[in-house]
Amino acid sequence: MTGTEKRPSGTGVSPVQAFKVTRRNLPHWQEPGRVYFVTWRCQDGQTLGSQERSVTLEAIKHWEGRRWMVYAAVVMADHVHALVQPLPHPQGGFFDLSMILHSVKSFSVHQINRLRGTEGSLWQDESFDRIVRDEVEFFEKWQYIINNPLKKELVQNPEDYPWLYMKND
Repeated sequence: MTGTEKRPSGTGVSPVQAFKVTRRNLPHWQEPGRVYFVTWRCQDGQTLGSQERSVTLEAIKHWEGRRWMVYAAVVMADHVHALVQPLPHPQGGFFDLSMILHSVKSFSVHQINRLRGTEGSLWQDESFDRIVRDEVEFFEKWQYIINNPLKKELVQNPEDYPWLYMKND
């Protein structure tokens, strides 16, 4: 992003300080300090072009190290997978995962609509999120994310897929 572009919004002013369960169509559990495997999809019939995938990946990485830790993320043509961990909030507790996701989805759809010259929704309202329970599951989800482009036969090596992010450490 250049200095003239807008940045993702969302203050995350209500930090998660204790285990929290919310529900729309899907249950969403948040436990302070935990790692999550998160997936969100485009609405039916919507797909992302190359530039739109780049916008989405940049929106995910924008809060890296400030509101969440992004261990791995991949932006596919019609969905996104990410392995993330909300960080401690300056007011106590941790940043709210749903608020970070809202910020990423809102920013990316506004930028994509601007590129397309369109208006309206792009992402499905809800996301699927799962608390990662241990190191074995963490590695399993990390492998799933980085191998997603391979599974779809888009590249021969994960590093060749331009919309894949893996934390180096």
